[in-house]
Amino acid sequence: MTGDDLVLRAARQLEICNACRYCEGYCAVFPALERRSTYAAGDVHYIANLCHDCRDCYYACPFAPPHEYGINLPQVLSEVRAQTYRHYARPRGLARLGGWHGVNVARAALLGIIVFASLAVIVSGPQAVTSPHPGPGAFYDVVPWLLMLVPALLGTAYVLLGWVASGYAFWRDSGAAGGAIGPAELGGVVADVLSLRFLRGGGQGCTYPDDRPSMARWSLHSLVFYGFGLCFASTCAASFQQDVLGQLPPYPILSAPVLLGTVGGVAMVAGAAGLILQKRGSDRRAASSWMTDADYAFIGLLGAASLTGLLTLAVRDTSLLGVMLVVHLGVLAALYVMAPYSKFIHFVYRVLALVRNRGEQALEAASRAARGVQL
Repeated sequence: MTGDDLVLRAARQLEICNACRYCEGYCAVFPALERRSTYAAGDVHYIANLCHDCRDCYYACPFAPPHEYGINLPQVLSEVRAQTYRHYARPRGLARLGGWHGVNVARAALLGIIVFASLAVIVSGPQAVTSPHPGPGAFYDVVPWLLMLVPALLGTAYVLLGWVASGYAFWRDSGAAGGAIGPAELGGVVADVLSLRFLRGGGQGCTYPDDRPSMARWSLHSLVFYGFGLCFASTCAASFQQDVLGQLPPYPILSAPVLLGTVGGVAMVAGAAGLILQKRGSDRRAASSWMTDADYAFIGLLGAASLTGLLTLAVRDTSLLGVMLVVHLGVLAALYVMAPYSKFIHFVYRVLALVRNRGEQALEAASRAARGVQL
């Protein structure tokens, strides 16, 4: 199916949903589609990324298959999101990386491990990978500081530039309804993001993995989301201790970097494992196969990055430090390479969709107020 055909199929289903409006109380998708009478490609991409795949509408819909209308909004919007990742990926020349799933992700991680292992052997000698390294600076005895810092800085710049370019292209095309974006709207977006509000479905949780409402998916996403935040905070704390206080890692168990990283890493591993188990038992009728594969690859890589980080911490006083460190760095390298593409970038599009939604809500409220004054 071509991109235009997919947009037309999604627009047809959105038009039927707009006429029916049975599900309008479930999430932000339905008020957003009701603000429109027609659906251009940008509108469809915007609404698809506003969808959090709770699937409440699928099980409630009176026109779902086997009805002749064949309404399956979660599936078609999932396919549109997959198209979004490919269409807006920047740089365009590497957009094909958006198709990286399972085996290709494993290959990227393996290549990263080989690169860091080779650097460690060439620069520090073979014994660096197989010997214990007690005391401050142990990590840098395996892979020197600059060989960690420079790739990390370049990788971060590459990810941020890719996200900004992709996000700008998505925002430019994401609907004509407009609306002012002020402090109140941005505050609402922050609340939407931090509360994972739309992962609660119609209020009782997602009908995921089956037709019974549950808060399990919200809880597992929260573990991954906040675990990632704690791991980022751990990295910032470690940078402060090293670059400001002059204290080289590894740090004591009760230090801020270790405590934050441990709690965050455990949360991410638990959340990722739970999400994978949920997905294995989920209703495939309400999903696209491409997105299912992308989910497995993304969640699996996040879980692997967290697990290898925890194992590196666990063996830091043994001869296994070198091996686990290069494995962890290799997995992180694969995560960096994938970040502007595939499922990783869904966060960028989803936040922008939430910003657009809040702006439209403000415009709608202002319009109602103006009509009330006129009356």
